[in-house]
Amino acid sequence: MKTIDQMHNHVIKKSVEDLQFRDALLADPRGVVSSELGIDFPEDVQFHVHESDMKTIQIALPPRAEMTEEQLEAVAAGLSCGF
Repeated sequence: MKTIDQMHNHVIKKSVEDLQFRDALLADPRGVVSSELGIDFPEDVQFHVHESDMKTIQIALPPRAEMTEEQLEAVAAGLSCGF
């Protein structure tokens, strides 16, 4: 099983190397990520993909503490996003 960091890095690397993949990822992030990683995400999981520039700093915060102990352990271990 790949960790969430490994999956994230795979998608980022491919988006840099393959411009058609990048365009598809921007147009349909859920479909492209699901297909690329072979994962069916729950409908309530949202995807936000955007292109960075050199003048913007983006910070992704972890989920709030409303997660179960099991979900927190999985996130801490790098195994899951909590779903």
